[in-house]
Amino acid sequence: MIGRSIKLVIQIPCYNEEQTLPQTLQELPRTLPGIDTIEILVIDDGSTDRTAEVARAQGVHHIVSLSQNRGLARAFLSGLELCLQLGADIIVNTDADNQYHGQEIERLVAPIIAGRADIVVGDRGVANVGHFSPLKRWLQRLGSWVVQRAAGVRIPDATSGFRALSREAALRTLVLSEYSYTLETLIQAGARQMAVEYVPVRTNPQTRPSRLMRSLPEYLTQSGLTILRTYALYRPLRVFLGLGALMIAGGLVLGFRFLYLFVARSGATGNIQSLILSAVLLIVGFQVCLIGLLADLIGFNRKIMEEVLYRVRKADLSQDEDSQQ
Repeated sequence: MIGRSIKLVIQIPCYNEEQTLPQTLQELPRTLPGIDTIEILVIDDGSTDRTAEVARAQGVHHIVSLSQNRGLARAFLSGLELCLQLGADIIVNTDADNQYHGQEIERLVAPIIAGRADIVVGDRGVANVGHFSPLKRWLQRLGSWVVQRAAGVRIPDATSGFRALSREAALRTLVLSEYSYTLETLIQAGARQMAVEYVPVRTNPQTRPSRLMRSLPEYLTQSGLTILRTYALYRPLRVFLGLGALMIAGGLVLGFRFLYLFVARSGATGNIQSLILSAVLLIVGFQVCLIGLLADLIGFNRKIMEEVLYRVRKADLSQDEDSQQ
């Protein structure tokens, strides 16, 4: 990015944030080293309060109001699309509840300006966040470890929404989940071999309870399904071959057990149930492995479609920029 004007757009997904939004906006930087233009975008996700009016009164550059509440993931993706249309070279996403220090944005964008990262995520140090309960801290660490294994990149804080994306990373980002974007986009970035970097960031005292984690069972269920679905989408061969191998191994163990008992008892019948279960596990295991091969082939087709989508989005944005000049 050296030698050209760099535009940063800070996007803030909001849902009924009229109380906390002013303080969040006040902490955002107006100038940063290496950045020529900074603009702020508020995505009003169907708020029923005065969020949009407050944002306008605070002098926000761009406000998009969704007709109804579509959830954090949809609001995040809508923001990315508009940021790209606005010509953003770097996009920073932050929360409207003033959880993150706005001045830490300088640390987020620095690795992208230097050209060594495509995505930079703010590491809150979840083991030391004061307003997290001990159970939530443990769950955050466990979740980060699981996502790290799934993505294949170092992930100390998987659920942090404080992150920066380069224009190229934003163009290639797809969010299929309707719950949250944080886990899915990291697994996606790992599968696409993007350069993901973490930087330590400070957090502010909690201003309100989390709306995403309304209950522990729901949070665990939604997060677990998101991780499993996304991992299976981008690593189908590993998932299905692993399941198939377990079934085949179980079938072989039961089969050898039956043969051992059959020989030991000099051909005496019995343990037919083991033989039947062994046959079922072997057949189903081979079928699951074949499904994995088929899913992997479909995955190659999906990669081609994603590349086509990337090129189409890039071409459309280039045409829009040319028409505006």
